[in-house]
Amino acid sequence: MDLFSDPATLQAMPIDDGELAFLPQLPLAIANDAVLRQLQDEIAWREETIFIYGKAQKQPRLSAWYGEAAYTYSGRTFHPLPCTPLLLEIKQAVETVTARQFNSVLLNCYRNERDSMGFHSDDERELGADPAIASVSFGATRTFILKHKRLPKTVKLDLTDGSLLLMAGTLQQHWRHGINKQTRPSSVRINLTFRMIVTPMANRK
Repeated sequence: MDLFSDPATLQAMPIDDGELAFLPQLPLAIANDAVLRQLQDEIAWREETIFIYGKAQKQPRLSAWYGEAAYTYSGRTFHPLPCTPLLLEIKQAVETVTARQFNSVLLNCYRNERDSMGFHSDDERELGADPAIASVSFGATRTFILKHKRLPKTVKLDLTDGSLLLMAGTLQQHWRHGINKQTRPSSVRINLTFRMIVTPMANRK
C-alpha cells in the first residue's frame, strides 16, 4: 500500500523511538500560493540573533513568534504577537487534522537555498514531556532531515507546498532535525510549526 495513497488523511510513518505522520495537503479554503503571499506580506518577520555556545549568531532565515505564550530557545526569550486571522484559520485546520490542540506558532521564512535550520530537538521545558509539533510548509520544497541521537539512523523527507508533518511521542527525546543549505536554487519557503506551550514563562521557577 502506498503510504500516502489517501491525500486527505494524516498517514503514520514508520520510525523508531517516536511518532511521525504526514499529510500531503492541509485542507484550507485558500490556495497555497495565496497563503504564501499573505504570510510574506503580513507577518512581522525578523532576522533574529541567537546564542550558540555563548556566541551571538544571526539566524540564517527570518522568523516570527505568534500565539499566547512566550518561548525560550537558543538563549533568547521570544514574546508572542497575537495571531492573525490567517494564522488562526491554519491552526484550526491543523487541529482538526491532528486532533490535537496548539496555542502558539513559530514561523520561519527560508528566502532562498542559502537559508537553513541547524540540527536541534524541540525539547524545551515549556513544551512539556513528549510534545506534539505540527509543521506546515508553503512554497518551495525543502528536504527535512532527522538524525537519531544514539543510532546511525537518518530519515529524509521532502516537505512540499501545503504539506503537514506531525512529530509526536518520544521523537524529540531521540531525534534531532534540521534543514541544510543547498546548491540547487530555491525560491521562498515559509514553514509554520504549531506547538502547545504548557509551562508559560511567567510561571517558571
